[in-house]
Amino acid sequence: MNKDILHTGIDLLSRREHSVKELKQKFLQRGYASEDFSDVIEFLVANQYLSEQRFTESVFRNRINKGYGAKYIEQELMQKGIDSTMINNVAEEMSVDWQEVATRVYDKKFGTTPITDDKNKAKRIRFLQYRGFASQEIFSLINES
Repeated sequence: MNKDILHTGIDLLSRREHSVKELKQKFLQRGYASEDFSDVIEFLVANQYLSEQRFTESVFRNRINKGYGAKYIEQELMQKGIDSTMINNVAEEMSVDWQEVATRVYDKKFGTTPITDDKNKAKRIRFLQYRGFASQEIFSLINES
């Protein structure tokens, strides 16, 4: 096992959690060959330095705190190489009230300002869609305004 690659991996993981796919990409960006770092990845996973479960939970918490919805978070995790089963399991464990998150984001952005016309209503709907909230969450908020 290459100690240089191992130290690089531990250094990266000491800053924040990574998915296996992200770590592989970072090793490739640094010029390491995939056959050189495959055993390092196995070692990191076996010794709990690298955990897709912890990574998924970390991304969920971080994105919820930043005001993103379930769809946005799921897409981001899938792009980072996390399988949908892991995503669904973590989402169930966290038991997030997405309506409450959507309300918090909506209130922060629009406050108590009433919807003035259809253009303004469409703008608010697009904002919440971009943030990854489901249609029922969006329309329950829009209908309250």
